[in-house]
Amino acid sequence: MNSLIETILLFTIAAGSLSIVYGFFTGMNILNSSAGNAKMQEIASAIQIGAKAYLARQYKTIAVVGVVVLVIIFFVFSPLVGLGYFIGATLSGIAGYVGMLVSVQANVRTAEASRKGLASGLAVAFKSGAVTGMLVAGLALLAIAVYYYFLLKAGIDDREVINALVALGFGASLISIFARLGGGIFTKGADVGADLVGKVEAGIPEDDPRNPAVIADNVGDNVGDCAGMAADLFETYAVTIVATMVLSSIFFYGDINMMIYPLTIGGACILTSILGTFFVKLGKSKNVMNALYKGFVVSAVSSLIILYPVTDYVIGFASEYTVNSKSFTGMSLYYCGIIGLVITGLLIWITEYYTGTEYRPVRSIAKSSTTGHGTNVIQGLAVSMEATAVPALIIVAGILATNSIAGLYGIAISVTTMLALAGMVVALDAYGPVTDNAGGIAEMAKLPNSVRKTTDALDAVGNTTKAVTKGYAIGSAGLGALVLFAAYVEDIKHFSGVAGSKLEGIVVTFDLSNPYVVVGLLIGGMLPYLFGSMGMQAVGRAGGAVVVEVRRQFKKYPGIMKGKQKPDYAKLVDLLTLAAIREMIIPSLLPVLSPIVLYFVILAIGGQVAALAAVGAMLLGVIITGLFVAVSMTAGGGAWDNAKKYIEDGNHGGKGSEAHKAAVTGDTVGDPYKDTAGPAVNPMIKITNIVALLLLAVIAG
Repeated sequence: MNSLIETILLFTIAAGSLSIVYGFFTGMNILNSSAGNAKMQEIASAIQIGAKAYLARQYKTIAVVGVVVLVIIFFVFSPLVGLGYFIGATLSGIAGYVGMLVSVQANVRTAEASRKGLASGLAVAFKSGAVTGMLVAGLALLAIAVYYYFLLKAGIDDREVINALVALGFGASLISIFARLGGGIFTKGADVGADLVGKVEAGIPEDDPRNPAVIADNVGDNVGDCAGMAADLFETYAVTIVATMVLSSIFFYGDINMMIYPLTIGGACILTSILGTFFVKLGKSKNVMNALYKGFVVSAVSSLIILYPVTDYVIGFASEYTVNSKSFTGMSLYYCGIIGLVITGLLIWITEYYTGTEYRPVRSIAKSSTTGHGTNVIQGLAVSMEATAVPALIIVAGILATNSIAGLYGIAISVTTMLALAGMVVALDAYGPVTDNAGGIAEMAKLPNSVRKTTDALDAVGNTTKAVTKGYAIGSAGLGALVLFAAYVEDIKHFSGVAGSKLEGIVVTFDLSNPYVVVGLLIGGMLPYLFGSMGMQAVGRAGGAVVVEVRRQFKKYPGIMKGKQKPDYAKLVDLLTLAAIREMIIPSLLPVLSPIVLYFVILAIGGQVAALAAVGAMLLGVIITGLFVAVSMTAGGGAWDNAKKYIEDGNHGGKGSEAHKAAVTGDTVGDPYKDTAGPAVNPMIKITNIVALLLLAVIAG
């Protein structure tokens, strides 16, 4: 390793370390702020205990599966590949757990800060999100950069290095899908049950302490939106950088500068994300969304600036490359990075349009609620389907533009640049559940109406930021999976030309006249629907169990509704914990086993070439339908949620009206859409592709 390469890698490691330092000191600053009165702290403590108990139990279950997979990888590949898997899985779990810890400490402090006004509440809520965001980005970057640096220093064979990095991405993905799905089942089971019995049947407010499910609902925000999203974007970040490095190893064999270029993009953009956090301040307009976007815009623009010298220093603007007959320069790759940032901005903007209360889609759902529950659901479904069109066109335009500039590698660099802003994007997402919890604590602690008004204003924006970040995560996941698919195709070509490989001389094409390709496409296209169905049904069962338990408590303890008896909150938390952990196992294993099962079934029927073609086609099918299913569910669910909020703000009759009741029904349908099935499709797409890459490495020998 020459000194220039070492310097660049050490810069990347330093940037990742700086984000951890930022997270630590910002977290300490939050903890040093006031946690409110004794009643507020009592409520916050119940949420903290429930969230920690759930994640502890969830991680124990995941650990059993994880250890089994670790043993298999250890023996099928090597100890170094097993270590890569272990690093990815462990740090993905830590990212999720830290996200939860920060959130459950910040919620009560946000409620207390809201006594001083909107600016104070925003400052605490966003800082807590920034802690999670920078830790996620920092840990993901450090995981890859440090391990890659270690492998280079040890002089490990190039193919072993790639396998180790792919295994690292697989470990992150496996933990992520469990965290995303399990947390989503818990949070939406609680939310659906609490709404159906509390709002609709008992006619009490959303965060009324008389509702036995209210603490479980608040716990769910932390284990679903914070822990789940943190683990999700950790693995998206890690997998995308790894996939780009895999392509670099194939396209530019022996060129270490191209291998580390994706890492330096990540390191540079972590610095700009930290810079952006200092610009999130409430302006004269008192517009919370504008304050948050200010930070994002600063991060994006400063990324454009910093990537210019970084690209020139690492690979050189004048350097010329040729990949698959496509010629381009270092400057071409910088342009691809710019396109990636533009795609990010456009995806965020279009998701806000479909989920913001000021725009046509949400208001159309709210208006449809005035004519009944059925029309609300019809309009919500229509909006959810419409919401896929523009994001698809944005992604298509991005693919065409980057491919015309620098081919497949240009697409990979644009996605890497998109993900490099993950720190800021996770900060925007983690802000949401903190403000949601803060509102619940203000309601349950009976704080003055002025405080609840402030937390409601923060929370209304939080619903949009959560939807926006899901749109970003899904769009980047779709493009990232496309890079993984490209790596699969290029890997087959690579092994075909390696003497002694079991795939030597083999040629695999994806001709649509080949029935095995069509079979692969159909099975791949089916998987996101089947996976989404499993997630939705799991929430339905969990929510139904909550409804039964809340009704039981209301009937058995009539003093609850009169405020003379305390509900059994712990019972609901425990019930949902068991349900979520039980329900998450089978759906989470679906994308892990599908490529393996399909390969061996087609191998037995049509031979190895047919099997490889079928698996490749399956990957493409998963990406295409997965992207549409995920965008439809997350945007549609967010629109349903904010349509309810729009009515609760006094429109179309306000709270308690017939329109409000219909909107609650729509929101109940939308809850598992946007917070369980939809977001979980994101890691599901990538884990299918990564398993296929590992399978290919085993087959090639």
